[in-house]
Amino acid sequence: MTQNVTPLKIADATRSIRHVFVRDLLLEAHIGVYAHEHDRTQPIRVNVDLTVLEAAHSDELANVVCYETVVNEIKSIVAKGHLNLVETLAEQIASQCLEDPRVSVARIRVEKLAAIAEAASVGVEIERAK
Repeated sequence: MTQNVTPLKIADATRSIRHVFVRDLLLEAHIGVYAHEHDRTQPIRVNVDLTVLEAAHSDELANVVCYETVVNEIKSIVAKGHLNLVETLAEQIASQCLEDPRVSVARIRVEKLAAIAEAASVGVEIERAK
């Protein structure tokens, strides 16, 4: 089976860049433009890749971009209510991630897992930078 997602090389010692990521976050979301999508949730998968400027750290959570915080922020965005487009959700997630001053680039992939019966998933991937 061929992989249709190119692996990212984000971490970079020469530029002091750390790669923080969330893989395959599965959530139920109120999302979609069609009438039949407005009265129910549907499964989505979210992937996040963040380019983080490293800072000196002393094994303290406050010194890093916390992936649990990123996940909780995504859950909060999804819980706010219905969105028409996966593009809108991806943009909101990217904006939230970029609020952390240490994050310089956010790549977000949002997939609807049950939108088209013949497809494993459909969705969008965006990349946003400061």
